Amino acid sequence: MSILEKMIPRAKEAHKTIVLPEGQDPRVIQAAVQAKQLGICEPIVIGTPEEIAAAEASAGVTLASAGIRRDDHTASALLPELANAFYERRKAKGMTPEEAMKTMTSKRIYFGNMMVNRGYADGLVAGSIASTADMLRGAFQCVGTDKGIKLASSFFIMDLANPTPSGDEVLLFSDCAVNICPTAEELVDIALATIGSYRKLVGDNPRVAFLSFSTKGSAKHELVDKVQKAAELTKQRLAELGMDVPVDGEMQADAALVPSVGKQKNPNGSVQGNANVLIFPDIQAGNIGYKLVQRLGGNTAYGPVLQGVAKPVNDLSRGCNAGDIVGQICITALQCC
Repeated sequence: MSILEKMIPRAKEAHKTIVLPEGQDPRVIQAAVQAKQLGICEPIVIGTPEEIAAAEASAGVTLASAGIRRDDHTASALLPELANAFYERRKAKGMTPEEAMKTMTSKRIYFGNMMVNRGYADGLVAGSIASTADMLRGAFQCVGTDKGIKLASSFFIMDLANPTPSGDEVLLFSDCAVNICPTAEELVDIALATIGSYRKLVGDNPRVAFLSFSTKGSAKHELVDKVQKAAELTKQRLAELGMDVPVDGEMQADAALVPSVGKQKNPNGSVQGNANVLIFPDIQAGNIGYKLVQRLGGNTAYGPVLQGVAKPVNDLSRGCNAGDIVGQICITALQCC
């Protein structure tokens, strides 16, 4: 059973509302209807009546037939409230009330994010049309980061065709999409957020490996120093929070994932080849790593999933299909819990 199949019943029990701002996209229309029929969430689709009608005609389904709510970001009754709330968030940056209203009516991603901010939706999924940069700006400006987290980040859920040598069927890779070259301190935030994401989505105990080209000092370099520092700082933060989570590093990927290698290279470590959360030293390593595992291993990658945001906001690949959107909706609904 795939991780998505395991998550769907939990999402159904959560009864969350997810806003889909890109109602001009037929894929979004199809995904909204599928998510509603599966009971994953209550979707809200954003778009003008003309946009949605054209997208429905292309998709071959209608929102009304599935009982799905829609809203027009250019004429919504929510506009005064959302624009004012956005103005209050951004006035210190020089925004005027008029600019805030213009943003709400012209940028549907911002409109949707402010719906999440004000509690009209529990989470947001978009990006089939919008760029990742636009998605991130909307999330940060409208929703902001979670309490205790200075840095938003991302992860991929790697649903494995075959278990790891230690028996894990699901791994979380972070950060593969947002932070290009995080500092040691920023890697701590990434690790803490990913620990929470693993518990919430997979429902199991995380075991965290900070990856490098060195295992416990086998190589000397400032890049290794950064990862060593991040691992130690993460252990300190977890102790302060009273959280008992195995964390180790720096270590090479084989020491993180193969027990026989882990015991040999890291004999006194708390993670010996049984990691299920991999923290990459930078986006270059993370992005390369997840694509290699996905494409050469015949594995499924869900994401990128944003984390560290105050409320769940998630991006899509612009090459996604309706099924991909449904999967991201399901993940977002569970992040709301």
